[in-house]
Amino acid sequence: MKFGVMIRGQYPEGDDMRVRLREDLDFARRAEALGYDSILKGSHYSSHPFQSVQQIPFLAQVAALCPRLRIVAGVVLLPLHKPLDLAEQLATLDIMSDGKFVFGIGLGYREVEFQAFGTTQKAAPARLEECLTTIRRLWAEDFVTMDGSHFRLDHANCTVKPVQKPGPPVWYGANADAGIRRAARMADCWYINPHSTIATITRQLEVYKRALEAAGKPMPAELPIMREVYVAPTREEAIRRARSAIETKYAAYRAWGQDKVMPAGDDFDRDFDSLIQDRFLFGSPAEVTEQVLDLKRRLGVNYIVFGSHWPGMSFAQAVEQITILAEEVVPAVA
Repeated sequence: MKFGVMIRGQYPEGDDMRVRLREDLDFARRAEALGYDSILKGSHYSSHPFQSVQQIPFLAQVAALCPRLRIVAGVVLLPLHKPLDLAEQLATLDIMSDGKFVFGIGLGYREVEFQAFGTTQKAAPARLEECLTTIRRLWAEDFVTMDGSHFRLDHANCTVKPVQKPGPPVWYGANADAGIRRAARMADCWYINPHSTIATITRQLEVYKRALEAAGKPMPAELPIMREVYVAPTREEAIRRARSAIETKYAAYRAWGQDKVMPAGDDFDRDFDSLIQDRFLFGSPAEVTEQVLDLKRRLGVNYIVFGSHWPGMSFAQAVEQITILAEEVVPAVA
């Protein structure tokens, strides 16, 4: 089993982001010292009511400060971007991290982002496939000529190539069955999302396996999953301490429309007790250990990404969480 930590870096408007950035970078250094395998950073634009530094420059700084860690873009909203720009930016990240970059990709779901980048939710799947295919060509070929839906390459080259050959591993973050089938066909693994219930993921894992078989591919060597987690002396105490931050975060998800693209029955428009049911990891170290082992037994996952730092949570509280997890949960799982 491998373990990563998600840094969302989402803070209320009005916070001094210089201070918050220093905290997030210190958080990454502490994660490296505690023995975690990776740091992940997501990406959103126009993310009211939160402030958040952007993904690529943040991961570049983490790569410089934490040379042992894998750095994971978790995820790049691929339909929003031009492939030549991303190919060069991400190849640079792979060089900066000495070949320890993971290329997480996702479709996106927010109209404000699609409109700002001149596309639509309907066009997003085709643009994602086109962009990923083009980036891989740019990494593998000396020169690329092609007419895309929103770009044209005329004997274009990727100025720098990634250290990893043929390129960094691609983790595809998907909620819907169609995205999971696309992950099987196009990516190195399905990056299992933090929002669906375990019952839904169990069903979707069969969708993924059938799609892998259809594509003539084996189960991936890495099968990562992200879960929200909070450790306290008891499950009741963990829920009490995490409740306010979780409610703030998932209220934003509802406002953004995240739950509208979730599988049937996994929406967030429900009371807190119903929201967390069969979804998050809460409890004592022993309870969370058993919950992680249950994920491995039921799903076969072998890479756990902990989401334990939400808007409204203090830096000290977030550091305490990754420390307890590293010192009590990870060794017990191992």
